[in-house]
Amino acid sequence: MTAATATRAHVRRDTAIAVVLLLVVWEVAARLLSSAFVLAAPSEIAVALVTQAGLLWRALLVTGQAALAGFVLGNLAAIALAALAVLLPATERVVTAVALVVFCLPLVATGPVLRVILGPGDGPQVALAALAVYYTTMIPLLVGLRAAPATWFDLVRSYGRGAGAALVYVRARASLPYLIAGLQIAAPAAFLGAMVGEFTGAQSGLGVLTIRASRDLDIQLTWALATVATVVSVVAYVVIGAIGRRFVTERPPLILAPVRPRLPRRERVRSAVVTTVAFLVVIVALWWGGIAVTGISPFFARTPVDVIRIFAGVDDGGEVRGILFAALGETAVLAIAGYLAGLAVGAGGAIALTLAPRAATVSMPIAIALRAVPIVTTAPLVILLLGRGPVGAISLVALMVFFPTLIACLEGLRQAPGQALDVLRSYGAPARVQLVRVRIPAMLPAFFAAARMSVPAAVLAVTVVEWLAIGTGVGAAMALAASQSGYDLLAVAVVAVTALSALGYALVGVIESRVLRVYAPEQQT
Repeated sequence: MTAATATRAHVRRDTAIAVVLLLVVWEVAARLLSSAFVLAAPSEIAVALVTQAGLLWRALLVTGQAALAGFVLGNLAAIALAALAVLLPATERVVTAVALVVFCLPLVATGPVLRVILGPGDGPQVALAALAVYYTTMIPLLVGLRAAPATWFDLVRSYGRGAGAALVYVRARASLPYLIAGLQIAAPAAFLGAMVGEFTGAQSGLGVLTIRASRDLDIQLTWALATVATVVSVVAYVVIGAIGRRFVTERPPLILAPVRPRLPRRERVRSAVVTTVAFLVVIVALWWGGIAVTGISPFFARTPVDVIRIFAGVDDGGEVRGILFAALGETAVLAIAGYLAGLAVGAGGAIALTLAPRAATVSMPIAIALRAVPIVTTAPLVILLLGRGPVGAISLVALMVFFPTLIACLEGLRQAPGQALDVLRSYGAPARVQLVRVRIPAMLPAFFAAARMSVPAAVLAVTVVEWLAIGTGVGAAMALAASQSGYDLLAVAVVAVTALSALGYALVGVIESRVLRVYAPEQQT
């Protein structure tokens, strides 16, 4: 038996032991909490999966088709937007800003609006699945499209070729690891988007069954639904990773980027003003144009002028504004705490797993499974277990942020240049030194990409939790407004949540720019 074969055998044994221990602890805990209607035992879940197999299979087909369609459309949009931003650098800031705003639109509010616009059928589910995934793929892809040595582009230019050839022959190849990581993160997100779309009035699907099971306190069916969604998401994650490994076989290159002089302050201010104006023009045009094209009734739709009047309190003396600001204060505390906790645990977990590869093999399936469970099924259960206070909500937000951060940071750590690691190893440098000197600096672009993606993800998580489980905050306010035709409150809540998400994203971007200017200058545009 070779050393590699022995190592794989040990890994399989460790994984099997960890899974068995987890199932035993789970079974015992479920039996002890049987009267709390919180946790179903693995044996009970297995029975539910068998007895409800036909129902679950039909629902899975409905949700799976919508999630797959949204996954494909959303990722095609991500690739197109990333290519546009690279081919036309002057448009990158506007493209990414508009894409961010669309991604930050809270699904709790956009779901009912899409149901009104698209009507019955699976249109809202497909649209929400696409909206949930395109940005999570676009941001890592943009990082990957820049992750190539400057000398490679010099070689392309020496043959008289332009940006298009550099995109096809250099950038696309360099971006493959990042694209694969983005697609892996997007798979569970597509399922979540499709299920949220089903909450807005669909006739069938896993989301519809989840609502019924939660309403009836059918814990066994609820956990069976979560298990089905988890298995599908994990399979998608594993399959995408296996495909990626077949195409990504080369060692990461050593990236040496030329130092770029900073623009004068006046030029930076002018560029920021031009970008802001162009962004606002595009957003207002899309807003008004969307209302005109869809022909949506003024009873539902609010124009930019209407929103300004509501914020100013012209029509109601500021009543809607007061309700919104009070709800936003509650939401912000939960979102920020969960966001920071998820980033810290995700990045720390990636570093720990890099130092202990065998532990990574055992723990990664568990981490994937935890993230793959849709938040729409876990939110009520976690709140029942941890209470309706801040601990449960923060835990769910942290879980949403943790997984993309973990995956992105692991991929970033793997992009440490082999030549630099070889130099350190030749001097007998221990793994900790290699980590600090090479791997963590190589991880920083991926970490900040995850940090930016996680801002709207945290907002999505906290609004869904408030909607489904807590009953307070802006998520609950938007859901209540949609059910009671309070479209003034719904409109200003969407604008406020989106604006705050974009502001948080911009703040992370400022920190990122300062750090990457030192550690990854090739990422600076």
